[in-house]
Amino acid sequence: MKYGIAIFPGKELQDLANSLRKRYDPKYALIPPHITLIGDFEAENEEIEEISKKLTTIASHYHSIPIKVSKVSSFKPVSNVVYLKIEPSTDLEHLHQELISTLGVSPEHPFVPHITLGQNLSSDEHLDLYSNLRMQNFHFEEKSDRFHLLYELENGSWTVYETFRLGKES
Repeated sequence: MKYGIAIFPGKELQDLANSLRKRYDPKYALIPPHITLIGDFEAENEEIEEISKKLTTIASHYHSIPIKVSKVSSFKPVSNVVYLKIEPSTDLEHLHQELISTLGVSPEHPFVPHITLGQNLSSDEHLDLYSNLRMQNFHFEEKSDRFHLLYELENGSWTVYETFRLGKES
């Protein structure tokens, strides 16, 4: 089964992202706006209990993760993806690195914290969306106190398997 680990931002940031994702992101209905910490990885049902214990321990090492958005960016020319850029923070980077090393996963891409607004765009759609959003000011700051282990359903949508509160060890 496919699993992933993500942080969901607060309502205000989710509402902004969804207002654009509705039109520009074909995965809009499959998963809420999120910051991917670990992209999809395969695990058997029997492994999840052990993975969950490891994630509980990792969560206890952090108290909150700052989420700060100040601009829109793009992965072009690699792909026609437009996103809200999450400003790098030591805690976010350390959390990502600890998840990778503890779970033994190999990321497919370098870690660029972001919230996708549009993907699989034509070149014209990309240019239009990115040019328009680049002119706007974005300023969001919040702290996240949890991350989530997600799993993919048969229809391609993702749902929360378990939530891990930062600073708490069960």
